[in-house]
Parts: sequence; structure tokens; C-alpha cells
Amino acid sequence: MTGLSRHYWEGASRGELVIQRCRACRRWIHFPEPICPSCGTADFTFEPVSGEGRIETFSVIHRSFVPAFAERTPYIIAWIGLPEQEGLRVFANVTGCDPAEIAIGMPVELCFEERDGRTVPNFTKR
Repeated sequence: MTGLSRHYWEGASRGELVIQRCRACRRWIHFPEPICPSCGTADFTFEPVSGEGRIETFSVIHRSFVPAFAERTPYIIAWIGLPEQEGLRVFANVTGCDPAEIAIGMPVELCFEERDGRTVPNFTKR
């Protein structure tokens, strides 16, 4: 966890997906940035999003080099497009879905998982 991502992880621990938002131009920014790429301000808040989205692209991992995920193969990682803003997306695991069912454009919804002492935002098939 870094200073920029602290609010994201604190939100997850409360069961919320919070995304950085510029107070000046109201642009959503993810991954968090120190300066707004639209207007150049450094005045931000972190606000909850709906938790709904669609798969924009994905990969099915069959062999993990990360020990904590090795026993979970195959698993799905994806960029999830969020409806709050054009081009706003989060990177997450997609759970509760057979890898053969996953598809671009598939609607998903937010869920959470306790992993290694941290609450992690994931998505599942809607």
C-alpha cells in the first residue's frame, strides 16, 4: 500500500470500491495519480462507484508464479470498464465464473475477498 493507494484499500476494507476523483474537473482517475491528467490540480477525493461493470479484456491464468495464487489456477484477471466515466476501468480478478464462460462485454458486479489479511475487490458474473 502506498500513499496514493491508501484510500483505495481503506475503502475495500469497508466493502466499498472507491476511486480517486478530481475535485476541480470531477474526472475519475484510476490508478491514482499525484496530479490530475485533465486539469493539473492536486485536489482529490476518493468516492464510491456503483460496483457494476463490463469485461473489456481478460486473461485466463493457467500457471501462476505468485505462490498465493498457484493453488487457484485457472483464474481470470480482467480490465473492468466502469459506467461512471468513459475509459474508467479497474484491474481485478473475476471469480465465481468458469473460464470457459468469460467473454468481452460480459456484465459483472463487485464482490470482495479476504486474501492474505487484506480485503481485495474482485468482480463476479452478474
